[in-house]
Amino acid sequence: MPWMRPPIAESITHQWARRIAVTVIGGTVCLIGLALVVLPGPAFVVLPIGLGILSIEYAWARRWLARLKDTANGLVNGVRNNGPWARPARGGPPAPPPAD
Repeated sequence: MPWMRPPIAESITHQWARRIAVTVIGGTVCLIGLALVVLPGPAFVVLPIGLGILSIEYAWARRWLARLKDTANGLVNGVRNNGPWARPARGGPPAPPPAD
């Protein structure tokens, strides 16, 4: 029957539609996050969400998101371990205050 489309054409169309939708939505969210860097707003929440959306289809976005997660985890661990509220090591004397 010539009026029926082959199944491969529908799947390719679906793949392209999904890729375009992910690109438009993820790109828009990332652009909003970039705008929020200079405008008041939660840029450091919106940017990873945009990268997460883009990482559905793009490997470069997955790499950037992984690098962003590693950097954020390192920053949080550094603040936890070196902040003024950090606990001294067990059994040792408390750390002296930083010299000014």
